[in-house]
Amino acid sequence: MTLTPNVYDAEPIPQSARDEIDRMLQSGDLFRYTAPENAPVALLESEFAALLGSKYALAVSSCSAALFLSLKALALPRDARVMIPGFTFAAVPSSVVHADCIPVLCEVGDNYRIDIDDFAAKLDDVQAVIISHMRGHTSDMDAIMALCDAKNIPVIEDAAHSLGTTWHDRNIGTLGKIGCFSFQSYKLVNAGEGGILVTDDADLVARCIIMSGAYEHNWQKHPVLHDAFARWQNQLPLYNLRLSNLSAAIIRAQLPEVARRVRDGRAGHDYVAAKLQLSPWLSVPEKLTPEERAPDSIQFNLEGLNDAQVEAYQAAAQARGIKVQVFGASKDNARAFWNWQFLNDIPELPKTRAMLGRACDMRLPARLTQPELDTIAEILTAAAEDVMGPLRTYGT
Repeated sequence: MTLTPNVYDAEPIPQSARDEIDRMLQSGDLFRYTAPENAPVALLESEFAALLGSKYALAVSSCSAALFLSLKALALPRDARVMIPGFTFAAVPSSVVHADCIPVLCEVGDNYRIDIDDFAAKLDDVQAVIISHMRGHTSDMDAIMALCDAKNIPVIEDAAHSLGTTWHDRNIGTLGKIGCFSFQSYKLVNAGEGGILVTDDADLVARCIIMSGAYEHNWQKHPVLHDAFARWQNQLPLYNLRLSNLSAAIIRAQLPEVARRVRDGRAGHDYVAAKLQLSPWLSVPEKLTPEERAPDSIQFNLEGLNDAQVEAYQAAAQARGIKVQVFGASKDNARAFWNWQFLNDIPELPKTRAMLGRACDMRLPARLTQPELDTIAEILTAAAEDVMGPLRTYGT
């Protein structure tokens, strides 16, 4: 009997992180601002900025915190309207609400990317935009940036799932004014929790640094022009969203692994995708031409199945050993916009709703072997046959 691959466990944390954590536990030096220089968090910021090709980076407690600080740093007026995709995680509209702004949802197509026509139609009525590269799928950033630049609307990239993804060979997260990344457990780099933002704007990062919790003169330990800080000293509230040195040590040890994980994750994804495409009931949307993805999961659509058959497909895959999430069919799914009941006004997004009702999702970490990938593909396609009947060869 073939064992079902474990798609949930992350890769082991490198030994170098364990050695550094041991050192810190001996010294008790866990706060990022205790050391005069070269604290693990400060080193992480320098190394991550260099990895992305950005001038500045600020490590914080989560990607949600990074999104929130980015919005606050833009100094938007209360009740400013911020466009977000209708397909994203609930933390994204939550960050908009926390920043005293109003989320404006736009449609997303069956390729999981922003519907540019709906985006353009709603753009006149917003003051900022958050682009969620949901599950690592990049929307048409050429069109989005052209539309937003023409109206001088700032773009924040929610790149939680997109570390290592490029667009025209530029790193995702560096196309907009600010890029926000996640180090939560199911991301390419895993610290359990944590986030980071990158930008080339000294004034924006100075505001983010102060609001993140750089009280008194701790901002002097950041390599940013200090006259930018002087303008904001004691002018901004402190939200205390800092990252600890322990988390930074875990993250730093994994940065050298990013290129390998991107390479292997892409190869594994494309291998499974090609096998799924052979089924008439499963389809994997193509990437856009300028996009080179760094996937650690796979998404595919169920074709020609009604609601009862979608439910039966999930049950069939589960019976064969793999849990498949259908975004819109999973109760209380935080990625289904109609479950964001904390919003005052939830619009109807028919395209997005239809996509979510057929879009499947499962983890596909870079560490999987080819036999494990074969098993996954076989289960996913066989589950469709369990529901829709076996494929018939020509002439039978």
